[in-house]
Amino acid sequence: MRSLPLGIAVVLMGVGSACSFAGSDDDSDPAADLADDLAAALSGHSLGDVPLVDEAARDALAELVAPLDEVPVAVDVVDVVTVEEEGRADATLAWQWDLGGPDLWTYETTVALTRGGDGSSWAVAWAPDDLAPDLAEGETLGLRTITPDRGDITGADGTVLVTERPVLRYGLDKTKVEGAQVARSARRIARILDLDPGPYVDRAEAMGAEAFVEAVVLREEDAREVLPAFRKVPGALAVNDTLPLAPSREFAAALLGRVGAATEEVVEESDGAVVAGDEVGLSGLQARYDDQLRGTAGRSVVIRDAQDQLRTAFEVPAVDGAPLATTLDVGLQERAEAALATLGDGAPASALVAIRPSDGAILATANGAGADGADLADTGQYAPGSTFKVVSSLALLRSGLGPSDRVACPATTVVDGRTFKNYDDYPSSSIGEITLAQAVAQSCNTAFVGNADRLAPGDATKAAQALGLGTDHDLGFPVYFGQVPPPETETGAAADLIGQGTVLASPFAMATVAASVQAGRAVLPVLLPDHQVEQVPPEQPLTQAEATTLRGLMRGVVDTGSGRFLLDVPGVTGAKTGTAEYGEPDASGELETHAWMIATRGDLAVAVFVETGVSGSQTAGPVLEAFLR
Repeated sequence: MRSLPLGIAVVLMGVGSACSFAGSDDDSDPAADLADDLAAALSGHSLGDVPLVDEAARDALAELVAPLDEVPVAVDVVDVVTVEEEGRADATLAWQWDLGGPDLWTYETTVALTRGGDGSSWAVAWAPDDLAPDLAEGETLGLRTITPDRGDITGADGTVLVTERPVLRYGLDKTKVEGAQVARSARRIARILDLDPGPYVDRAEAMGAEAFVEAVVLREEDAREVLPAFRKVPGALAVNDTLPLAPSREFAAALLGRVGAATEEVVEESDGAVVAGDEVGLSGLQARYDDQLRGTAGRSVVIRDAQDQLRTAFEVPAVDGAPLATTLDVGLQERAEAALATLGDGAPASALVAIRPSDGAILATANGAGADGADLADTGQYAPGSTFKVVSSLALLRSGLGPSDRVACPATTVVDGRTFKNYDDYPSSSIGEITLAQAVAQSCNTAFVGNADRLAPGDATKAAQALGLGTDHDLGFPVYFGQVPPPETETGAAADLIGQGTVLASPFAMATVAASVQAGRAVLPVLLPDHQVEQVPPEQPLTQAEATTLRGLMRGVVDTGSGRFLLDVPGVTGAKTGTAEYGEPDASGELETHAWMIATRGDLAVAVFVETGVSGSQTAGPVLEAFLR
């Protein structure tokens, strides 16, 4: 390489590039080497050990870049221009910050390098704008999270079910109280809001002097009752906010779930996608489809000037969450909850499920207050009692027994040493020789038990499958389709036919049975239209002739049987009551009973369950009637 006249700049291109000068056997260039070291240090968010003209710059940069510590950055040397006669060089650096979006924050800065008096050592003359363009002395950087809008949950015809609705966050503003008043105010707030005072007082005392100690979040309509007393407490503060909420506190609450601050467990399991303070789905559909509903947070790098004014240096926009479509019908869901509320305060667990037979759409799935927040409507596991006689009737029809064939209905019968009887208020006029249709209408247990020997093991299982019971499918949310295992004993076979023994079902499963009878095929219920499910076909599908006969048997329950109270309810086409013993006998030897009822009306199939009741007609029946009316 030939010698260059003095005053001509030498440009060293690329990362780690170097140039040797005439008369030198050394291929390295100290300025370029220093630039490489600087780029490597900056890629680690610091100035590392590089020599500096002003040592104070090392700590200043560390403090300035601290808000971006968790943001990956790659810094490369673009070129180094050395001005020999001035003993300096300019290193151009290319920055690439990855804030998690599709685009990187990229820019270039030029950093001054100076040569020491010995002519061989170099140092970095670091300035604030070497970190980012337009960053002036005294300005600071910040990183802000841009919260995406959470996706709504919609119902039938796109009606919005869950969306942002006004709430008030009640708590204690510690900037307004100090000393012993913190505990006094926290205790009063807890009592007004019906909280355990001890834990809230402890939390209030433990948090910082400028903290807002949240106590509870209430819907706007619920908050009005609290405000008058709350306002009198020193330091009490109610903050206006919004939360994704359904139309009411009860509306499909167990199914839809709730949204709140991410727990430690959620944060740990998210692999960095969720951080403390994020709002996430904590239960139900909100939790299962949180990734879809939550969207992706954005981030922006902001610069704060000496007048506390902010300007944005770079922004990754948030990606809003996508809505989740369901088939729930607002009107029917509200009617279902209102019907369950007729059971009164302190009522046992109860549930109601309504399905549209023509397409399987789940229109309502409600749980009464006694369910304590559990989704018993969809996942409860209970003996279905005599509502299962719809399945048993199909199995007996397939064995050759017809609706008009006569069967024995004694007051009691014994199978392999176990006594079976009819329910307590069974009509005495229907004891003796009656038709199968009458046995279904009046729900004669002994008639079904007495014909158990007509069935082979597995016959009831196949009949249940033909009506959508006992075959699991992933519907995109937790459900229990029930079980009808082949009986292992004669007693078990007899008990199964009246919905006891090893037979179990959920209200959801029994609504499916009613829907299948009405549709003339095994209905596959649908709650999430966008969730594709391939139905497992029954081993022995329901025929149209069988469906017609079953609809006639269920109609007989309304016309002459245990569902006669539905006769004046417009449009009701069929029903079946059910009572199932459970638990341990009381002092008198009596068992408590589940109360069930299923019914069809046009393109609607309904199941009602009450955990403890007198009978299907007396306890579940009025709830069903209230819903249908």
